[in-house]
Amino acid sequence: MKISTKARLGVALLASAALVAGCSGGSTTSAPASPAESASETTTEGTAGDVSIGVIQLVSHPALDQANAGFQAALADAGYNVTYDQQNAQADQSIAASIAGKFASDDLDLVLAIATPAAQAIAQAVTDKPVLFTAVTDPEHAGLVESNEAPGGNVTGTSDANPVLEQMALFEQLRPGIQTIGIVYAPGEDNSGVQVEWAKTAAEELGLTLELATVVTSGDVQQAAESLGDVDGIYVPTDNIVVSALESVLAVAEAKKIPVVVGEGDSVARGGVITYGINYFDLGYQTGQMAVRILEGADPATTPVETQDVLEVYINLAAAERMDVVVPQELIDQAKPENITE
Repeated sequence: MKISTKARLGVALLASAALVAGCSGGSTTSAPASPAESASETTTEGTAGDVSIGVIQLVSHPALDQANAGFQAALADAGYNVTYDQQNAQADQSIAASIAGKFASDDLDLVLAIATPAAQAIAQAVTDKPVLFTAVTDPEHAGLVESNEAPGGNVTGTSDANPVLEQMALFEQLRPGIQTIGIVYAPGEDNSGVQVEWAKTAAEELGLTLELATVVTSGDVQQAAESLGDVDGIYVPTDNIVVSALESVLAVAEAKKIPVVVGEGDSVARGGVITYGINYFDLGYQTGQMAVRILEGADPATTPVETQDVLEVYINLAAAERMDVVVPQELIDQAKPENITE
């Protein structure tokens, strides 16, 4: 099923106005906890020129790993000989800040930040070299750009803003008459707070009641999921801390036989029932194409933030069976065969 960018961003912008308002190939290096120990340099051979790129990834989980791999694939396809300094913040903002300080003083041609908190840390510290972000839900609300159309500084990139309204509407198709939806999220992630506000707007429109549980670290996720009580379903936004511990949420849902709708396709493959979502490898590749243009002279200040034009249906039939729900054939027919897990 295709949903236009305008339709998807329309949902996001309406919710944001009410507020004022994470691979098909490649690999990434997951770093140890200490930034001093986490440097990993890799070089990809090419012919377009030699460049050095620092990459900070907030945490390792499949969606962000895919975005990282897609970015590197785009640079390789463009013929660049790239030396990558791969850093992983392990979902710790103090580590992210240390990495950002390192990149600010390093001799780099460009910096890539993957996920909102990582991008915020880099944007604060790196002001004299181009910065690209990917897997950022709402760049304007996060303070990364002056506007999506005209970023105005040295920072731009791609957004993974997801259609929360359409995603939450899936609950009624999975289990008609559903009323109460639980959400576990980390309020310390700006992207998560934005999505929860969008979910509140969606719930009001859909006639649903929300139960919220917050976490600080991935170790809190299972207890938070259990604290939701007798909800009829669980929605998992693209919250990096929660997604990194998704199996904890799934265990609770399977025990209670309630469906889990998630924010992106990799979480479906891991055990969520369904989503309308973007392809994170493609999103990373798109970011890499932006990097090529900037390396060739484009100005980040006038390079608009980009999004994915097409959302796809992802379904996990085995997960649906474990949660005692039946996915309507109409939805199955809309999914590509490679997006269905059986």
